[in-house]
Parts: sequence; C-alpha cells; structure tokens
Amino acid sequence: MNETSAPLRRRVVVTGLGTVTPCGNSAADTWAALIAGRSGIGRITRFDPTGCPAQIAGEVRGFEVTRPLPKPLYPYGAANEPLTQVLTPKDVKKFGRFTHLGAAAAVEAYADSGLDAFRSELPSDRIGVNLGVGVGGLPEMEAMHDTLKTSGYRRISPFFIIQIAPNLLAGQVSLLLGCRGPNMSMASACATSGHALGEAAAAIARGDADVMIAGGAESTVTPLGIGAFAQMRALSTRNDAPEQASRPYDRDRDGFVLSEGSVVFVLEELEQAKRRGARIYAELRGYGATADAYHLSSLAPGGEGSARAMRAAITRGGLAPTDVDYVSAHATSTPGGDGEEAAAIATVFAEAKAHLNVSGVKSMTGHLLGGAGAMGAFAAVKAIETGIIPPTINLENIDPACEATGLNFTPKVAVKKKVRAALANGFGFGGTNASVAFAAL
Repeated sequence: MNETSAPLRRRVVVTGLGTVTPCGNSAADTWAALIAGRSGIGRITRFDPTGCPAQIAGEVRGFEVTRPLPKPLYPYGAANEPLTQVLTPKDVKKFGRFTHLGAAAAVEAYADSGLDAFRSELPSDRIGVNLGVGVGGLPEMEAMHDTLKTSGYRRISPFFIIQIAPNLLAGQVSLLLGCRGPNMSMASACATSGHALGEAAAAIARGDADVMIAGGAESTVTPLGIGAFAQMRALSTRNDAPEQASRPYDRDRDGFVLSEGSVVFVLEELEQAKRRGARIYAELRGYGATADAYHLSSLAPGGEGSARAMRAAITRGGLAPTDVDYVSAHATSTPGGDGEEAAAIATVFAEAKAHLNVSGVKSMTGHLLGGAGAMGAFAAVKAIETGIIPPTINLENIDPACEATGLNFTPKVAVKKKVRAALANGFGFGGTNASVAFAAL
C-alpha cells in the first residue's frame, strides 16, 4: 500500500469493543484505568522469576473465562441454545491462554455491538473474523515440552496443536458466534492487530463481509518468553518499582514491559450500522502498511517506514495531518524505538504539531505484542468518543531527543479535548509497520 492508494469503497465504523488487559477485564474497566493513569504492571506471579534480570510484567488478573455472561447471547438464533459463557470448564483445557483471553474480548465486543438482536436479519456468511497473535501458545509449548521430557510421548495432550496454533483463536470465535464469512489470523509481531484491523476493514470495504470481528491477543508471560526478551536486553529491569517501569519518552527508560491480554473490535459497514440504530464509536477511515527493510528488531533511522505507514493511513482516509488531534503511539519505552517513532511523527505532522497530542498507553498496559496494535487503536477510538486523551505516565524527565521534536507527549495526566481524528501505530520485529486512522462520524 502507498500514499496514493484509492479510498475505501464502503465506509467502515466501529460498533463494538472488548478488552481483557492488565488494566481491566472489560472495555469499561480498561478505559477507566487508562484515563486515570493507573498502571497494570506488577511483579510476576505466573511463575517464579528468581534469577531473571526482568521480574515484572503486565499480567491479566482475576480473569475467569468460565464466568457466566451478564446476559445470554443467541448468535445461532433464538430457537437454538444460547451462549451463556465464553468457555465451559470442560473446554478450557482444549485451548491456549491466548485463546481464552481473545475469545472473552471477542464475545464482549460482540455483545457491546448489539448485533445479537439482529442476527435473524444478517446472514452468518456476511460476518467474518480476523484475530491475530504474534507468538501463539507459548505457555502450552513450554508445559508440553516438560511433559514430553519427563513422561514420554504418550502423555502429550491430544489438544496440544489446538492449544498452540495461532489461527485457533479466530476459529473458536467463529464457532462461538456463528461467523461464516472470511476467517483468518494475522501474525506480524507487534503490528499484528493493527494489520488485523486494517485488513478486516478492507474486507468490508470491498464487499467480502458486512461485519468483521477483528483485533489480537497474546499470552507469553512465561519463563521462556520473559527470559528470551531479557537476553535481548529489551526488557525493563526496574523490578523494585513495577508501576514506574514502562516510561515512554523518558530519558531513564530502560526497556519495555512484557504483558498479556486481548483487544477486539466489531467493525461494520456504515449503512447497515445506521439501519439498525447501532452506537457508532468512530469511523475507521484509513490504513497504512509498510516495511522498513532495514533491521529485524530496530526501526529505520528517523522512523522512515513508520512515517510512510502514517501518511498512507491519513491519505487513504481522506484526511490531512491538520485534521488529526491525537496519535496513540507504539511507544514501547525502549531507548531506541521511542525516539525514532517520535521523529517520524514529527515529520508527518510537521505543520500540525501545535494542536497534536501524542501518548503511549504502554506506560500503563505494558506491551501486549500481538494485541498491541488494537490496544493503541482502542485508546484512539475511545479518545474520539469521549473527548479524553489518556496520558503517558512515568514521563518525569523527557529524553532530550524526544523533546527536540516539539511534540506534546501528554505527560502524567489525561487531557480533555475534542478529538476529530486519531491515528494508532503498531510496529513489529521484521520491520513491519501498521497505522490505522479513525475519525468522528
């Protein structure tokens, strides 16, 4: 895709949101934490991290995938059995934790959209799913490897492949919610769910579906996951102050904080959403996908590829940089990445910096990897809906290179402000970039 890509042919809007994150097990709770500047990062409890340089993470706490739904859903019609919980206790062991988290967020988004009441009018083959995961079932891989080594082949679970395969989240959501349209799973590292949103919108725009359930999930807070990133020296080691560890743009940042969670959207064709009287959070206006072709784990100098993705999203959305009031940045809290992305934002918005706010919600959520792009998009969409821009917490002493860009990084406290349009960035290992533009309808 390039900056001269044709506009989307059918307009796409956001009608449902669902989250399971370190900041909250629902969209409402996650948003309340973000605008309050409340961190979800703490000491690791899922395993004993003794001996590892990094001993903190953003864990999802108090999550029960078998908990009854607030209200039964009827995705297969009122004459069929209702959906009363995301997974039954019997089915829990069949799936990996990333599927538990992602399916819960997807069911919440579906319920939030109000589509359930209109299923008799909407053919199931017009509802699709695009849910991505960056790594997949890492906890299950580690556990089953231990079982193999200690107990032999006969103790391998027959559900193991279903637990770890990245596309099983999309597959399970299609089964739960009766979605017979396009079904796919993106895997592009930390740009995964940004790409999933953009490609899902494209499917609606070209007429392949009328509704897409899109986003991403991840659960890699494991000895191997934490240990591997620690060996890359990519993680913060601020173990004595977990809530202060993720600090995008701060001169004392020392790496990102690995997290788990899921963020899912319901995207819908505009005219259909209007006909059924849906609540519309925002319109998904444009999408840009580029590659750096520079380095496997570092942004290109000046964020050149990132800038092209942002420009593509803005241009394809029929917007100008001056229309955008907020950039929900990738902002991982790494020494190199934050500065390069900031430089890219400053380049794209060179004539529009005076009214632009930038913030990094990873300062509160940590890095959801495959769910990160959708997490940033969630902040962008809610900022448009509510007129509140979440802050970059822990920004005590701005990095001189970031300060030199002249950008407002929204330090410490949320800002109340009308947001006409917002951009969400997600960049990943391999030099892959995704930017998604949203606007008020």
